[in-house]
Amino acid sequence: MAGPQFFTPPKVAPSKSKRRFSLAEANKTLPLVSRIVADIVAAHQAASSLQEKLETPQSARSHSDVEGQLERKLDRLQSLVEELSELGVELKDYQTGLVDFVGRHKGHDVYLCWKLGEDKIGYWHELDAGFAGRQPIASLVE
Repeated sequence: MAGPQFFTPPKVAPSKSKRRFSLAEANKTLPLVSRIVADIVAAHQAASSLQEKLETPQSARSHSDVEGQLERKLDRLQSLVEELSELGVELKDYQTGLVDFVGRHKGHDVYLCWKLGEDKIGYWHELDAGFAGRQPIASLVE
């Protein structure tokens, strides 16, 4: 089930210079990235539940409490996404914990693609290909 419209990753001000990762550098950051992304997925699930509560009839006081909780959760999500952005990592999906690292291959930028639960970066894709265009990382070495 897709989350509410406003849960698409917010646009974070791009850094002045786009960080490019080698495969080794990207894999080295995964312990930190994994913790941040796990927090994002959990916060997103909590915010989605709060949003659903707001859509059901309840007392005005209860509604106000839920709105406050939702606002705090959304602020937390924003700060987590900014933390990823500061590392040079792009969040692609709140629900699955999909992120991309910009890398280089044969003189052009590509995405090194990782999803929460994966042990290491195992896939890459062209910048315009998206998740459906993921290819095994071994094809970058060839």
